[in-house]
Amino acid sequence: MPTDVLLPALRFLLLGLGLLILLFLVPLATHALWWTAKGGRAENWSTADWSSAGLLPPAAAVPGAMVRVYAARVGRWRGIFAHHSWVVIKEAGAPRYTRYDVVGWGRPVRTDAYAPDGRWFGNEPEIVLGLDGEAAARAIPGIRAAVADYPHRSQGSYQAWPGPNSNTFAAHVVARIPDNDVPLPPTALGKDWTPPGRIAEITGLRLTWRGYVGLTIGWVDGLELNLLGAVAGLDWRRPALKLPGWGRIALIPGGDADKAVPATESERRPATDSVSG
Repeated sequence: MPTDVLLPALRFLLLGLGLLILLFLVPLATHALWWTAKGGRAENWSTADWSSAGLLPPAAAVPGAMVRVYAARVGRWRGIFAHHSWVVIKEAGAPRYTRYDVVGWGRPVRTDAYAPDGRWFGNEPEIVLGLDGEAAARAIPGIRAAVADYPHRSQGSYQAWPGPNSNTFAAHVVARIPDNDVPLPPTALGKDWTPPGRIAEITGLRLTWRGYVGLTIGWVDGLELNLLGAVAGLDWRRPALKLPGWGRIALIPGGDADKAVPATESERRPATDSVSG
């Protein structure tokens, strides 16, 4: 190959390698160090805390409709780079909450398998999206329909990586919420999983190959590069960086204030590990 062709090609490859290291490997490595140093996590599911985190008041104390989307870090070393997400609803006047999520054993789609605001493998959940009153009432029929028609519900269909998994399910449900402009967090590994092909959306364009590699450009999702499930990108609507492991890092203090409408004091307490989408 002629030198005048080989050298530019090598420069291009080196530039691509440098970007790969900067955008994916460095954030993952630094978050792995932080996660390891933090410690204090259960070693297995039987010793983990799955109890309520106290974010929600008793359902009877909230007369109106509510919708919450939560996410919490998964267990052990996988928490370095991934969250588990789920959806909670309560219709107006209902005496209880209903929780929907997907798990990796038995039949994947579960209803009320855990406390609505329960910890996941001992990790505290964070609110991703909150709707109250009329907005929640409008969203609930679409949420129930999305749960009912989720296509990957047969036993054995769950795949932790790259999907379909719990975040594939949550993304399927959240996409049916009317006028929603809050996506799942970039650390919701599996949210971009699709069968082979291209998916065009009202809010943008997604090109993906089974969740292994992909590109998303849109007003809601911003710019996201997906490599083996890890996401790096930019949010230009609510200025932020999206980094593998770390998730979404807001560039403007208070820029995420409109992502949810917490109804209780417990939901207003400061977050310890942001999962903003």
